[in-house]
Amino acid sequence: MRLHFIRPEWLLALVPLALLLAWLWKTKGQRSAWQSYIAPHLTLVLLTPGGKQRPHRLTLLTMIWLLGTLALAGPAVNKQPLPVFSSDQGRVIVLDMSKSLYATDLAPNRLTQEKFRATDLLNGLKDGETALVAYAGDAFTISPMTTDRQTLLNLLPTLNPDIMPVQGSNPDSAISLAKQLLAQSGHRQGDIILLTDGISPGQYDDSLSQLKGSNYRLAVLAMGTAQGAPIRLPDGQLQRDNAGDVVVAKTDFGLLGRLATATGGIMVPFNPDGSGVPALLTWLDKGADQAKDTGIKGEQWQDLGPYLALLLLLPVLYSFRSGILACISLLVISQPQPAHAANWWQDLWQTPNQQGQSAFDSQAYQNAANLFEDSNWRGSAHYKAGDYEKALAEFQRDESAIGQFNQGNARMQMGQLDEAIANYEAALKQNPDFADAKANLALAKQLKKQQEQQGQQNQQGQQNQQGQQNQQGQQNQQNQQNQQNQQEQQNQQGQQNQQGQQNQQNQQNQQNQQNQQEQQNQQGQQNQQGQQNQQEQQNQQGDKQPNEASLQADVNPSTQSEDQDKQADAKAAAQLKEEMGEQPSNGSIAPSELSTAPLPEEMQRALRAVTDDPQVLLRNKMLLEYQKRRMRGEQPKDTEQW
Repeated sequence: MRLHFIRPEWLLALVPLALLLAWLWKTKGQRSAWQSYIAPHLTLVLLTPGGKQRPHRLTLLTMIWLLGTLALAGPAVNKQPLPVFSSDQGRVIVLDMSKSLYATDLAPNRLTQEKFRATDLLNGLKDGETALVAYAGDAFTISPMTTDRQTLLNLLPTLNPDIMPVQGSNPDSAISLAKQLLAQSGHRQGDIILLTDGISPGQYDDSLSQLKGSNYRLAVLAMGTAQGAPIRLPDGQLQRDNAGDVVVAKTDFGLLGRLATATGGIMVPFNPDGSGVPALLTWLDKGADQAKDTGIKGEQWQDLGPYLALLLLLPVLYSFRSGILACISLLVISQPQPAHAANWWQDLWQTPNQQGQSAFDSQAYQNAANLFEDSNWRGSAHYKAGDYEKALAEFQRDESAIGQFNQGNARMQMGQLDEAIANYEAALKQNPDFADAKANLALAKQLKKQQEQQGQQNQQGQQNQQGQQNQQGQQNQQNQQNQQNQQEQQNQQGQQNQQGQQNQQNQQNQQNQQNQQEQQNQQGQQNQQGQQNQQEQQNQQGDKQPNEASLQADVNPSTQSEDQDKQADAKAAAQLKEEMGEQPSNGSIAPSELSTAPLPEEMQRALRAVTDDPQVLLRNKMLLEYQKRRMRGEQPKDTEQW
């Protein structure tokens, strides 16, 4: 058992207390502040001896300061055991490595921004296991489930579309592989975080079928823009389709959002300021499972500061004797609310209309409308604030010439010219000398004429456009008829040419058939002569030799070439054995023996050629995995080209 302070920096607050006590100790002999200004031999005459000094105030201050400082420093004596919990959350980060990531709508391209966002995401993840999957035409495991975040960060820079064994885009295979990794690690629930620049409608259906019926959520971090950009390959060339046109890769945020929300997930679009990753991390933390007990026990100091702070209640109770706490409480309780106090104070000196006039003069029109009691003034305040509908409603309460004039002004602002003209005429009927009403009436009529003229011009313009469209339609019809006539002529010529070509081909075929028949007849005659000659030789040689001659005649040149290849392979194998120092065996296999001789130069060069580049090793790993799938008969389906 030993004394320990959890927050020892608070002990520095004792330094000002020590300086204060030292200064008070130095000046403790002075009874009054006048003694520093009056000569010592006159103090006994001029000053009246005071009462007793009250040193208890200094003691009270010292005790409060000391107790408060020690409580804030967190004194502790014992340690209490605490269980250690860890998150059982599992997640798989899936990276799109199709060629569309080379699009340049994000600077410098989508691939670089995708790696940046994946790095930020890995740095923000705290607990749980994480796996890494990359996909193009097929999906491959870059790293299985692991808690080593640094390993994943080291693998990210090596990824790019050029090292993928199969080009294309196949997100549903990546989602299937992510599900397998989560299930193999024992995670019944988990998150699949997909970083991609878009999917097609067919891929949407396949990916949704992969996620249906599972407890895994899909979060999408969408890269790219809706406008898209060309795909600039590493060699500087632009990606082109089969027709030779430049491909513009666009991101369909709506389709990605539907895929994420269908599984209870979230879609976060790309934001240059990087705010999408914190939003995604917040969503992951909210949906994380409860932590599980690891069985490991930790220790934590038991803070005694709160208990020590209870001793501060003693000086508080003592302060009741001097009435200090009671005065403070009375001031807090009797303090009025600011808004009520201001209204109460203003109501003592000004009427609501006067308060509204003050607000109107200070251009606080909305506040003035709430303060005015007069409808005309309220309408004027709404009119100044730009709320013409409320202003019209207030002005309609007044049917005088002024009220009609104000209604006309409000309707003018709302574009109701006919109603405004009627209001101005009504105002002039009540007061024919109303100059402002006359001026506004003339202005309203002028605006109405302008609108009518514009309407007529628009109608004429539409008619002209229709006439032009009709003329263009007639011209197009004539052009189409001309094109049809030309096509018919071309078709007739083409048919004639085809007939002529067919006749020529038929003549050529007949000649070829005649030539073939002549050649066959000649070969038949030669074969008959050869057979007759062979029979004559067989009769001359006897009964034994014909069998050997027939065997030699049946030998095929292809079998001879195969025998030669086998002999060449055998010679090469023998040479290789001689170079490796192996002895020929007589049908028996000798046990292998360790040799201390140096390796041949060929093997040394081969060992030196083994690379330690992580990018090459990762590519070789994916190629080996792809070949194993091909051997098992797992062929990747047809995918998008990029």
